[in-house]
Amino acid sequence: MSAFIAAACRSPVAPRGGAFAALSLHQIAAPVVQAVLAQAGLDAGDVDELILSNALGAGGNPARIVSLASGLPERIAGLSIDRQCAGGLDAVLLARQMILSGAADVVIAGGAESYSRRPIRLQTFADGRPPEPYDQAPFTPWPDRDPDMAQAAHRLGQTLGISRMSQDDWAVQSHAKAHAHNRPGSDLIPLAGVHSDTFTRTLTPALCRRAKIINGDVTTANTAVAADGAAFCVVVSAKVARRLRAPRVEIIGGETIGGTPDLPGLAPVAAIQKVLARAGLAPTAIHKAEIMEAFAVQAIACVRGAGLDPGIVNGGGGALARGHPIGASGAINAARLYHDLTQVGGVGLAAIAAAGGIGTALLLRA
Repeated sequence: MSAFIAAACRSPVAPRGGAFAALSLHQIAAPVVQAVLAQAGLDAGDVDELILSNALGAGGNPARIVSLASGLPERIAGLSIDRQCAGGLDAVLLARQMILSGAADVVIAGGAESYSRRPIRLQTFADGRPPEPYDQAPFTPWPDRDPDMAQAAHRLGQTLGISRMSQDDWAVQSHAKAHAHNRPGSDLIPLAGVHSDTFTRTLTPALCRRAKIINGDVTTANTAVAADGAAFCVVVSAKVARRLRAPRVEIIGGETIGGTPDLPGLAPVAAIQKVLARAGLAPTAIHKAEIMEAFAVQAIACVRGAGLDPGIVNGGGGALARGHPIGASGAINAARLYHDLTQVGGVGLAAIAAAGGIGTALLLRA
């Protein structure tokens, strides 16, 4: 059996407190769900399940809320997942498994995040002290192996000898590529009057040198900003794909692997290597790649570690030039990759790292 992506689209990405600050999670996600279903040429009644990645919400089942807000049948229960940054890509892999198992023929899979409207989280204590707010949840049971993400990114650069200049150069190029491609297209649908990513700008080495330091060589210029956004793919069986007019891209592999918790930026390398090995492909067989840029150093480390040609990576810019809506970022990469492959063909790779030392890789073929 095979599983295919029959459509994929995303909202623009806007920094926290920006253009989508007044929108709730389902108001960001539902228009994208409706658009991707129309793009596939399917009706709401054709859908078997909706899988939603969300990392910062208040719990509950946001997938159910998004499903109802999108006008899907009430029988669609909605499945919410949280694997932090990797969740959007993992949603697509879960959809593929549902198709391959015969449990479904049409699954909408992706992610949505509202950094602007995320709830305030409080830690409680057994001794009765007043609750205290926290920003980063624990990702390991060992505090000494659970670093702040910027701290881990700086350590990654130090470990691999990736200089601040290299990180800044990557960020400059990401913005330059995004600036050249930042316009409405088949992968991007307008939302709340916004037609393109709002953070993309002309970034120069001089601006990078003046950027605020977050931790060591990690700065506000070579780190993706917290953001709001959504992206979804329609994953279908071969039976459904044959009757659709929309371009289809086969999902030929996917892997999620845990790695060293205190160097999470390296985790995608093992996932990439495994998915390529299972497909019998070398890195040189990849024509297009979308590699997450939560930090420039993390993208550089993954590209080098996996032996990818930098020239095929993030052709329209990456998260450094858009922002990082955590639960949606992996799905954004998948959507961008899908549309690239429908235009040029070949084999494509999407990969992302997540806190706690997790890496996910998706392999597509047009």
